[in-house]
Amino acid sequence: MKSLLYTLTIACTLGLLAACSSGGGGSESAESTVDLTKNTPKGQASVVDNESKANILQVAIGSPDHTTLVKAVEAAGIEHVLVNAGPLTVFAPTNAAFDKLPAGTLDDLLKPENKGKLAEILTRHAAPGSYDIEDLKKEAAKGRKLYMATGDYLDVTTEGDDVFVNGVKVEASIYTSNGVINVVNDVILPK
Repeated sequence: MKSLLYTLTIACTLGLLAACSSGGGGSESAESTVDLTKNTPKGQASVVDNESKANILQVAIGSPDHTTLVKAVEAAGIEHVLVNAGPLTVFAPTNAAFDKLPAGTLDDLLKPENKGKLAEILTRHAAPGSYDIEDLKKEAAKGRKLYMATGDYLDVTTEGDDVFVNGVKVEASIYTSNGVINVVNDVILPK
């Protein structure tokens, strides 16, 4: 009996039973039903928050230079990674970076059967911790490699004031609520 009462309480809390708000009479009201078509498997990425500082995913979505990246993140189903508390550093290839890939490569990666491969490539662009351009310069000066979310270690080097990760130039750092976006003009691929 306790487990049935607990289940009904949870269902009422979630608004899954119309009878909860209608006094048990069974008549449904607009307030007592849940539109299940609005549910999403994206977890925290589906939360609408217009009050807090934007996270990595929200900044990318708002950038006209990163529409291909956002499309790829959605195709890979890894939106939740970019909204976690962090800190996280994401090397965000621009649309122009994706355009540099050999013809047909991106279209092939966006196919549902290549979701895992796409997720691995995109995850290679994320590092735990918060590294802006200045932090990357310090890592390079110490001869350190950057640990990525895939478990790979990428070289961090400098040439004058320019910083490169795995040979890809970091153009700018953008600060978000959960880390740093480093804009890059190439897709970081394994060497």
